[in-house]
Amino acid sequence: MKKWISVLALVFAATTILAACGSKTDNTAAGGGGSEDKSYTIKVANYYAPDHPQNVALNEKFKPLVEELSGGSLKVEIYDNNKLGGEKEFYTGVRNGTIEMGLPGMIMQADIPIMGAVEWPFLLNDFAHAKSVLDGPVGQDMAAELEKVHGVHALTWSANGFRMISSSKQVASMNDFKGLRLRMPNTPIFVKLGKLLGANVSPMPLSEVFTALEQKVVDGQDNPIGVVKSSGFYEVQSHILESRHGFTPNILIMNQKLWEKLSADQKKALEDAAKAYADYEWQLSEESYESDKQFLMDKGMTFITPDDSFKEQMEAAIQPIYEEYYSKYPWAKELVDRIKKQANE
Repeated sequence: MKKWISVLALVFAATTILAACGSKTDNTAAGGGGSEDKSYTIKVANYYAPDHPQNVALNEKFKPLVEELSGGSLKVEIYDNNKLGGEKEFYTGVRNGTIEMGLPGMIMQADIPIMGAVEWPFLLNDFAHAKSVLDGPVGQDMAAELEKVHGVHALTWSANGFRMISSSKQVASMNDFKGLRLRMPNTPIFVKLGKLLGANVSPMPLSEVFTALEQKVVDGQDNPIGVVKSSGFYEVQSHILESRHGFTPNILIMNQKLWEKLSADQKKALEDAAKAYADYEWQLSEESYESDKQFLMDKGMTFITPDDSFKEQMEAAIQPIYEEYYSKYPWAKELVDRIKKQANE
């Protein structure tokens, strides 16, 4: 009898220990990014210089928050300044899984036209309008279409800024666009815009622009002034036309297959960190405009603010873009109306 009592006691003790271990494991998994989550290193690729608001926000908010909120199960490495290839290369890398995350512009609009709608000229008024559109139903619809067609998971929208023309000579009227060799991103909307303004357009990726300007292959380029500063274009440019002719966002994306492998806690860590990063980046982008402008003026650049007449002439010149898109895409007119309406809400 004593022998059986001893055996039962041992069984009971073992069962108690196993139960305790099981309880500890469950609690860890429920705690958010615990030791039971599989570990991943996430490379985040982008084309911005290290001191651009995008990389400041990624390094100061996104990276530390992901690593903290995931309990260390997710590690983040930021690859700025085209270190993992230009926009086309790293976007493709995220789609096929060789790169975990990326921060492209609207390069995908050639396949998914609705993704380019927010860049249509003179459509968004200011940062508040842009953020409300992208964080609202319009931005959600666009992100859903991106996931459906290209199979990447969209985490959040952020700001590149309002596009302007920097050049090696003055552009102060419509006549000054004539013969201007203007670099534009290699997307249809920008190529059409430059041509309708009267420029000779040379499409090329951002990684090639400085050399093209330096070697006088082109006279000018279009980008938000934060890019002019961070990419050093002021070294080979003399003027900036504050045309604000379009707004360019970025979208933080992740390889869909990797996203699906993550635990619920890891997904939440990424979502919370992405929101904090985006809010901070929008703030930095808006606040940095005046300081960037002063920096560029101190470097000898002359800013030209178009008067109402010049603005109206630019807007009139690009109207064929809207006429074409309204006839080509059944959703275009309604979407533009939704975006314009949101400016008044």
